[in-house]
Amino acid sequence: MANWGLRSRLFFSHIIVMVMGLSVLIIMGKFSSPRFFIIYLRQIEGEGYTVQQVRTQLIQGFETAWSRGALWSVVVGASAAGGLSYWSSRRIMQPLEQMESITQKFSTGHMDARVPSSEIPELDRLASGFNRMAADLEGVEQRRRDLVGDLAHELRTPLTIVEGYLEGLADGTLPLSDDVYQKLIRETRRMRRLVNDLQELSKLEAGSLPINAIPLNLQPLLITVIERFSSQLADDSPTLSLDYPADIPMVLADAERVEQILGNLIGNALRYTPAGTVTVQVTAEASQVWVAITDTGIGIAPEDLPHVFERFWRADRSRDRHSGGSGIGLAICRRLVELQGGVIEVTSDLDQGSTFRFCLPTAP
Repeated sequence: MANWGLRSRLFFSHIIVMVMGLSVLIIMGKFSSPRFFIIYLRQIEGEGYTVQQVRTQLIQGFETAWSRGALWSVVVGASAAGGLSYWSSRRIMQPLEQMESITQKFSTGHMDARVPSSEIPELDRLASGFNRMAADLEGVEQRRRDLVGDLAHELRTPLTIVEGYLEGLADGTLPLSDDVYQKLIRETRRMRRLVNDLQELSKLEAGSLPINAIPLNLQPLLITVIERFSSQLADDSPTLSLDYPADIPMVLADAERVEQILGNLIGNALRYTPAGTVTVQVTAEASQVWVAITDTGIGIAPEDLPHVFERFWRADRSRDRHSGGSGIGLAICRRLVELQGGVIEVTSDLDQGSTFRFCLPTAP
């Protein structure tokens, strides 16, 4: 029985219940029915009827009739119960067999396979849970494929540029100059940034990235980050400013990771704000300190907002390729904020600007 399937187990359990019920019925009837019949005969004799001479024949006739009736009852009842047990087992097994077939299709790469709903509540909940998991996995798999394609494209571009310059330098068609060296350095930095982003995300997902949370004053850190970006801005670039009130408490955070978050968010804001302003604003609420980066750039479409922090997702691949983004920077930011006990949010209006803000717990 250890190797029996669920259908066989269900059918066999129904048969056992039926056999036990019929056995109890037959045994109880065999011993109790003749005695009750004798008591009934005595009651008849007490009312003035004489059945003494045929009493034995009546009892034997009753036992014979009862045995035949019980036999046919067992035959008909067992057949009906067995058929009903087989039918109910099939009804229960049918959605499970469908689910098994769907999971096999899903495992072979048919990510759009879904389990149909069932009239059995427990199986219907199981089917709904599987379908939600399948939808999530399908989305992750699609984003993974998109990321592989995007990274292949983005790596191919700087590699092609570097290869062209090196070939030109090797055959003498391209003279050595500072401009050539700067272009080679820029392209290699772009490739290094892509590799570093992937490595960072891998560590975050594996939980192997250490967080050294200590009491931290955000003001010097913010000033340093903003000065670094401001020194790289051209005359026609958006203006970058800091709004830091005097009563902001210290936070419990990792300075290096906070700087990484700020660098990513401010860099994105400047990248997608052709002209206008980018403002870093700090506010204190209860036991948290919020840092908001608000820009007046191109904004994010409403249908894209729920997916902004998802790994392997990007709204406009052609634009991100041009800017060198990998599509995983915001996923890294979210994970870094969460590891420090905070949350990150985004609000945006298309063609009007966006606000990314995250909170960190205040130091005790």
